[in-house]
Amino acid sequence: MNAYATQGWENFFVAEAGAAAALAGLLFVAISINLTRIVSFPGLPGRAGEAILILFFVLTIASLGLVPGQSSALFGAEILGLSVFGSLCMLILQIRDGRKPEQKRYWIVTRVATSQLATLPLIVAGISLLSRAGGGLYWLVLGVILSFAAALLDAWVLMVEILR
Repeated sequence: MNAYATQGWENFFVAEAGAAAALAGLLFVAISINLTRIVSFPGLPGRAGEAILILFFVLTIASLGLVPGQSSALFGAEILGLSVFGSLCMLILQIRDGRKPEQKRYWIVTRVATSQLATLPLIVAGISLLSRAGGGLYWLVLGVILSFAAALLDAWVLMVEILR
């Protein structure tokens, strides 16, 4: 298996696309169950958006990894572009929510830390594929795991912590 080509990684991409789609569906159900409470807390609608975005970007990257005949440079550019765009979108949500006076600072800090930590290995994976050095798709594995962890943490807050 080559860290700089998608051949041999098909099962990984199929599994991650399926997991991201399933988790996104469950997240939509969780949000709809607690929608009234979520919109009543400052910052929680943004946090819900972040969780959905993280899962959407994992789903999109995994789907792009299944495109046959795609060069590793193109896939690296796609990963890099999507990851940077996703990181910026989440950062904008976090800054917007952080400016609200009623927003708890430690919530913003944890949101920034988890989402940016999740997207950083994805950015590195894109750069690594483009340069064909530094680990390639193995960074994508770490990024996907951290993205799922960040989305699950957000889901926990949206389902359980708001009821305390």
